[in-house]
Amino acid sequence: MTGTPLGTSGTPGSPLRVGLVGYGLAGSVFHAPLIAATEGLTLDTVVTSNPERQQQARAEFPDARLAAGPDELFDRAAELDLIVVASPNKTHVPLATTALEAGLPVVVDKPVAGTAAEARELAALAEERGLLLSVFQNRRWDNDFLTLRKLLGEGELGDVWRFESRFERWRPKPKGGWRESGDPAEIGGLLYDLGSHVVDQALVLFGPAAAVYAESDIRRPGAETDDDTFIAITHTGGVRSHLYVSATTAQLGPRFRVLGSAAGYVKYGLDPQEAALREGQRPGPGWGAEPESLWGRVGAGESPVTGGGRPEPTLPGDYPAYYAAVAKALLEGAPNPVTALEAAAALDVLEAARRSAREKVTVTL
Repeated sequence: MTGTPLGTSGTPGSPLRVGLVGYGLAGSVFHAPLIAATEGLTLDTVVTSNPERQQQARAEFPDARLAAGPDELFDRAAELDLIVVASPNKTHVPLATTALEAGLPVVVDKPVAGTAAEARELAALAEERGLLLSVFQNRRWDNDFLTLRKLLGEGELGDVWRFESRFERWRPKPKGGWRESGDPAEIGGLLYDLGSHVVDQALVLFGPAAAVYAESDIRRPGAETDDDTFIAITHTGGVRSHLYVSATTAQLGPRFRVLGSAAGYVKYGLDPQEAALREGQRPGPGWGAEPESLWGRVGAGESPVTGGGRPEPTLPGDYPAYYAAVAKALLEGAPNPVTALEAAAALDVLEAARRSAREKVTVTL
């Protein structure tokens, strides 16, 4: 939502009190540190039933309260100003619905839902209640993505013809857990996990999808759901996006290869912010910067590997900007940084990709 500021149950001028549901990878590595680092927000409560995670949360955020389950959190909804849903994918819709019905704005980790229809139903509920519903698409604030947006805005590449984006890993043995479960109710697999990132980025950069083709495989022994997936999007503006998400890539390709009428941009390596957060680092001076040796290159007619083109300074990554924008939306009525309708458009593509891979057809949207 935009427009009027969204009210808070707290004292005027005091930080908005955030209840965080889930303290696994998403909650402990991304959300909790970023919430705590955001002016105008305070981490009030962490919800987890896992004793080890409770102990971890207590050590890392001693001022935050602990709750064993969401019901305990919603029982005192009047004491909170924002709910963040960072629990397993299958819980996103029911928890976000409960929060909105309790009168609380919500941030939901991606994917916001299992289907585009569910995402649109949530968006309609939030609109009806006059509440913020935002989706945590943190990789809109990756260093390479911000750099590419700058290059596109300056016209450095000319007319873009093809956008290649890779989120590849080498994990020859499945790790298990709900993200790799074959149960459709879990909404696992790489298509919905890493695919949510690469599809969202493609749509933000190059606009709506007109057609989708995909190939999706289960490669590893013992794997239950897709671990090697390719998605091709034809955008309404004519750009073609080729998107790769994989756990089976023995040699990693460039994160981005963007080919235009004037030049191309090639960038290797992942944004450093996730690794920094995993290591316990917190946003501060120099956050999100990477060394010059990892900068991408812009040029034409020669491979960047052999020195073709010029180094393009990588802008610092800025995950903290997401929660700063959420706080501003709640306190000042500024725009929602990532709407549920934007997330629904990405889910349209993911659903089309799943159908394309299953039926071996190109799906028109």
